[in-house]
Amino acid sequence: MAHSGSHPAHEGGGQRDSKAAAETNHERAPEGHAHHTGHADHEQLFRRRFWVCLALSLPVLLFSPSLQDWLGYTAPTFAFSHWITPVLAVVIFAYGGVPFLRMAWPEILGRRPGMMTLISLAISVAFVYSVATLFVSDAEGFFWELVTLIDVMLLGHWLEMRSVRQASGALGELAKLLPDTAERIQPDGKIEEVAVDVLAGGDLVLVRPGGSVPADGVVVEGESDANEAMVTGESTPVAKGPGDRVVAGSINGDGSLRVQVNAVGDGTTLAGIMRLVDEAQKSRSQTQLLADRAAGWLFYVAVAVAVITALAWWFAGAGLSVVVSRVATVLVIACPHALGLAVPLVVALVTSIGARRGLLVRDRAALEEARNLDIVMFDKTGTLTTGRFEMTEGAVAEGEDEKAALGLAAALEGDSEHPIAVGIRDAAVARGVVEPEIDSFDAMKGRGVRARSGGSDVYLGGPRLLQELGLQPEERIRTFEETVREKGRTLVYVIQDGKVVAAFALADAIRTESRQAVEDLQAMGVEVAMLTGDAEQVARTVAAELHISRYFAEVLPEDKDGKVEELRRSGRRVAMVGDGVNDAPALARADVGIAIGSGTDVAVASAGIVLVRSDPRAVAGLLRLSSASYRKMVQNLVWAAGYNAVALPLAAGVLAPFGILISPAVGAVLMSISTIIVAFNAQLLRRQTF
Repeated sequence: MAHSGSHPAHEGGGQRDSKAAAETNHERAPEGHAHHTGHADHEQLFRRRFWVCLALSLPVLLFSPSLQDWLGYTAPTFAFSHWITPVLAVVIFAYGGVPFLRMAWPEILGRRPGMMTLISLAISVAFVYSVATLFVSDAEGFFWELVTLIDVMLLGHWLEMRSVRQASGALGELAKLLPDTAERIQPDGKIEEVAVDVLAGGDLVLVRPGGSVPADGVVVEGESDANEAMVTGESTPVAKGPGDRVVAGSINGDGSLRVQVNAVGDGTTLAGIMRLVDEAQKSRSQTQLLADRAAGWLFYVAVAVAVITALAWWFAGAGLSVVVSRVATVLVIACPHALGLAVPLVVALVTSIGARRGLLVRDRAALEEARNLDIVMFDKTGTLTTGRFEMTEGAVAEGEDEKAALGLAAALEGDSEHPIAVGIRDAAVARGVVEPEIDSFDAMKGRGVRARSGGSDVYLGGPRLLQELGLQPEERIRTFEETVREKGRTLVYVIQDGKVVAAFALADAIRTESRQAVEDLQAMGVEVAMLTGDAEQVARTVAAELHISRYFAEVLPEDKDGKVEELRRSGRRVAMVGDGVNDAPALARADVGIAIGSGTDVAVASAGIVLVRSDPRAVAGLLRLSSASYRKMVQNLVWAAGYNAVALPLAAGVLAPFGILISPAVGAVLMSISTIIVAFNAQLLRRQTF
């Protein structure tokens, strides 16, 4: 016989116009690097304009008088052939150069001059001067330099946008996981194909072998394996059967599943992950702010160097064309592309890499701070442990059979959902125990349960039940009691005909991953601590098994954040890892709050980092990811700053006495190469393991 219900018996337990919107949207270059869709638009814009301008540039180069003199060839001549170079240069400027001017305008209006302002100044100076030379007989413009400069700028921006788009691809990849349609099962059993966005909670859907799960739900029929790698980062397929939860975007294995939908659209796990990734890519860290300020100041440095360069060459007796060429080269070569890309590209890569590994960054500042942590505080229940009770050991009275006693205990627990009841039933199933028939079931509030089995009165409960019945276990069971109590275990007793026939110890099972997580962190020089509301004995036992030297036991929920603050006041950099509502204040108080993804929405909302899988080993991966990303940011910033420190004097002409002068076009090439180096260095993150 089975009984229903739970009992308190146990104790202790968009499409945009390419000429307007897409161009203007680049107004804040460094910040804009984090937005995937915007960069996809820009990539298309710059790619199209690069190829058009490159095609138009070929005649400009062919008919350029300067190039003909230098290379020793003569271009064909015909009526108005001398106008080919200037006319096409004007077209190229209007088509390929004006977009840069448009994107500079918001920088100017916002008083945040940056790379677009520098590019615009450079090409405008070159264009205005070259056009002016058409009306001055003894002056020569540099139209071929102008078009080459614009071509290189367009190419550099195209490659830059592509790099960032590829790095930010986590959102796009996640979005592709959802199918467009689903097979909904109607009440009469017929199957209809519907769009995923029309599904509603309570709908029954068929997921065929190899198909994608269209919405979050619970399996009601069928058995299969589900690949949840892109959602949770777990590469091993997860067995699914009736009662198991499935998430939208996971790939079904060889079996057919019928799933009852309980979350659709924005309410799915996948949608939540996409929101977190998007938030992370839009958030800004201290390193990003530093890079942005540096890029802004570089504008003023470049303008100052350009003015000094112009005056120096003018007073040295150089002609106006030389002066303009030097000024344009300085302005171009100083464009802070590499500086603007140094941090955003690394961030885009890190959030993408993290998402693929089940590690979601909600707050970039938290990711940056993680490298400085010196102590990680774990909540116990549900974080270091599974939150499920497991039977660890048992003892029976003289002459009694342990399997029979366990079967009786499982029968008494019936279908109760109490954690201890579930633990006993799981133990009985694992040992192949047959449950006897029971009747006359009665729940004894706060003490246990009782029933009849085979003509005998049977009881199941904790120490309080023994006190009420006035029973004393025999010596064998009393010795067992002393042993397990030292370990902080929860005890339940089986009583039959007024005799304690067996005692079983249960404990919240430690996750198999927890030991490795603690070892990994300690190997990195990070102290591990544990925080729990459980009794001292329980906390001490778990801490000893995991080799954790510092723990806080019997901590009330409202006092958890106080323990975190206590450590912070002592000068420690603290991370808090938790999953429950009672952990939320501590997560918010810590220097870095890390929520277990299976935890509550409140806990997740209070954390800067979310672990999609309930795997504490990911915390060590987070610290390694933080250190690696910071190193890449610093490397990129050092390179970008060093490049400008060397390139600006060269552009100004400090090596002119030695016959070395950099043209505007060469300056553009060097600037683009610097950007490519930064992008390549950031991409090396993909080769690292975390």
